[in-house]
Amino acid sequence: MAKKGNRIQVIMECTEHKATGLPGTSRHITTKNRKNTPERIELKKYNAVLKKYTLHKEIK
Repeated sequence: MAKKGNRIQVIMECTEHKATGLPGTSRHITTKNRKNTPERIELKKYNAVLKKYTLHKEIK
């Protein structure tokens, strides 16, 4: 049985990759505590296509 709690999985998508028009998307999966951070999170993650660290925002 799965445990229930405040920690959930979120999908992060690159904001700069969309603007370039290159094929594909850069997405990362991470977890956050829903109780401590109810708003959407923004983190700098590595984008392999652009070969640099870019801003990724939580989607959905």
